[in-house]
Amino acid sequence: MATLVVGDVHGCADELRALLASVRPDRVVMVGDLFTKGPDPVGVYDQVRDHEVVIGNHDDRLLQVLDGERRRDVHAQVVVASLDARDRGWRRWLGTRPLTVQAGPFTVVHAALHPSGDPAQTDRHTATYLRRYEHQARGLRWWADYRGERPVIFGHDAIRGLVRVERNGLPWVVGLDSGCVYGGFLSGYVVEEDRVVSVRARRVYRNPG
Repeated sequence: MATLVVGDVHGCADELRALLASVRPDRVVMVGDLFTKGPDPVGVYDQVRDHEVVIGNHDDRLLQVLDGERRRDVHAQVVVASLDARDRGWRRWLGTRPLTVQAGPFTVVHAALHPSGDPAQTDRHTATYLRRYEHQARGLRWWADYRGERPVIFGHDAIRGLVRVERNGLPWVVGLDSGCVYGGFLSGYVVEEDRVVSVRARRVYRNPG
């Protein structure tokens, strides 16, 4: 049994295909931010629709476009149109994705968990957008004060890149956003092997910022 948790894809369908082929996992969990910024949202959807996915902040923004809450997001409108042309069922599919998924001992979330680690206390903003708890000094990240009982895998932080924090010699916090859409890598974590696997981006699809 191999469980692969995949970092922020952002429309990089070729890199996702290469990563999945390199591991050939039995189970795939995506940390969200699937479609926007990169070149091929439809190619990503075709690969992830049968896998487990948690909602990311950019996925949440797409849902806001669908709800009419974000009318001026031109790029998101283009992504919506391309996915609609492929399969309008993607709308309901994305809208029913959870905020967290359990993968072995890990809780998988896009951005952050409540400091207690309890998914039930983790609101949507924390799960999809948060990088720093309100009480923390500037520059610190949420996981520096994480007190939960379960280890966590997250994405959402290409600036920091890959993150690994251990507790008692075991992985405790694993961050997988290694900036593929910015010309970095698409990274995944094989849970049972405690192993990070990365595929280099074919090119820079979008400049950071």
